[in-house]
Amino acid sequence: MNQSIFARRIEALRAAMRDHKVAACVVLSADPHLSEYLPEHWESRQWLSGFDGSAGTLVVTAEFAGLWTDSRYWEQADHDLAGTGIQTMRAGAPDVPGPAEWLAAQLPKRARVSIDGQVLALQAQRQWIATLAAQGVNLLTDLDLVGTIWPERPDLPKGSVYEHLPPFACRSRAENLAAVRAEMARHKAAWHWLSSLDDIAWLLNLRGNDVSYNPVFLAHALIGCESVRLFVAPDKIDAGLAATLLADGVSVEPYEDAAGALACLPEKDTLLLDPARSTVGMLAAAAFVGKVEAINPSQLLKSRKNAAEADHVRRTMEQDGAALCEFFAWFESRQGMQTITELTVDEEITKARSRRANFVTPSFGTIAAFNANGAMPHYHATEQAHAEITGNGLLLIDSGGQYLGGTTDITRVVPVGEVSPEQKRDYTAVLKGMIALSLAVFPRGTMSPLLDTVARMPIWQTGADYGHGTGHGVGYFMNVHEGPQSIAYRANVNPNMAMQAGMITSNEPGLYRPGLWGIRIENLVLAIPAVETEFGEFLKFETLTLCPIDTRCIELGLLSEAERTWLNDYHAQVRRRLMPLVDGQAKDWLSLRTEQI
Repeated sequence: MNQSIFARRIEALRAAMRDHKVAACVVLSADPHLSEYLPEHWESRQWLSGFDGSAGTLVVTAEFAGLWTDSRYWEQADHDLAGTGIQTMRAGAPDVPGPAEWLAAQLPKRARVSIDGQVLALQAQRQWIATLAAQGVNLLTDLDLVGTIWPERPDLPKGSVYEHLPPFACRSRAENLAAVRAEMARHKAAWHWLSSLDDIAWLLNLRGNDVSYNPVFLAHALIGCESVRLFVAPDKIDAGLAATLLADGVSVEPYEDAAGALACLPEKDTLLLDPARSTVGMLAAAAFVGKVEAINPSQLLKSRKNAAEADHVRRTMEQDGAALCEFFAWFESRQGMQTITELTVDEEITKARSRRANFVTPSFGTIAAFNANGAMPHYHATEQAHAEITGNGLLLIDSGGQYLGGTTDITRVVPVGEVSPEQKRDYTAVLKGMIALSLAVFPRGTMSPLLDTVARMPIWQTGADYGHGTGHGVGYFMNVHEGPQSIAYRANVNPNMAMQAGMITSNEPGLYRPGLWGIRIENLVLAIPAVETEFGEFLKFETLTLCPIDTRCIELGLLSEAERTWLNDYHAQVRRRLMPLVDGQAKDWLSLRTEQI
């Protein structure tokens, strides 16, 4: 798209700001459900700026426009914003203040900053107010300025809702509701408010397709001690499913009636809400009811997979691993025989997964990044900008699938042509970090961010580092990114991040050299009991992902005996479990790539 279009949109926003006597407008990457991936209707930041990364905050004043985004997207932002008049603000860099701090320092006292409260979390609002008010700057949350200048704003998605059924649904709707209501009782709350889509889908054993890659649907929910009011567009749920839900005490009501239901809650009652997952705009309707704040109980409940769910995930990993064997066998056989681009990789890997049992969709947009493109952790090839995979170098592929029995996320780096000694050293450092975390044993309840240093140590020892976290939680046929655990030492630690048995987490250290190459190796791991002693209960990780790690990129002399043993044992397991599921060139490839070192 012509970059001048975005410059004109910024000027239109400035005109709206002048009309409303607003000194600055902040446009978040968010919707009323505070989702990571947004329906087009709420992609305001992307529509205004042209930057399509999943994380970013746009700040516009009369004289300045800047987009704050983290290190995963710095290079992409520089590219996407060129010619728009919008400056890349490298969030997390030591000399770059956050957007609230920047505005507080730049604006005069009594200036007004506007953020659409419909997409602003209550917790975030408090942080903004604290920072701005210290300098006498006011925050407004009752304006949607972007909406006033977006004449052809897309409609809300209209995808249908369906049940997640046994055998893959391993907890009944009644069991989920009973567990949440037990937490409501502990907090002495008569009501519980939910806007986060993954919590609603998990709680009610429902799935949808309103959000790219995540099997969720637009809805709010108000849970009482004996009833549930599900606010969703009625035509998304057919009569049969509505009847099934009603039999379980769940009534289906119009999506737009949610605020009115909050407004009608008795003042004497108490509402349980999560300030990080509820928006200011929606909660304004609940001004008079008593409130108690805590993490959504479903966040903790769904993070701990039960034994049946874990077993389905193991079977899903076998299917996913077999699909990857087919893909990599195809890829190696076709190199030099046909033109292969980063887009081709995405197409072929999705085709391979789609042939597997119970596959639904990819779990995120495939990252296929060759050489310098791999140095951008969240690079995404497009028709307009992509690389042909030819010559010498490293190809990074980060991909995943949504299956009825689990969600997958895996990254592998493979050689193309010759691999340099420097690339091998980087690759080996990353592998050592991944193995170190795979072998970790730690007390149950360890704060997950503390585990980050285990994976980083071998990389730090080379004088290198990486900007993203090492691990995120993963859902069960649900969002590929889920909390509350996060293996990231930069994260703000809170008690809900404690590691518990049943949590599935990614293990994905990396190393990126801008303009040259990027390396990330990722498996999913399950926290399981390790040992119980007089010092307490200890956990360890079971590696779930099943796919060979390319040994051609390893500087073998840098591996310890314990690291060699781990890799050989892992490859033996991969071979044993995947061999019955593949044939032909995929079986030959699997045999070759799991040879012992």
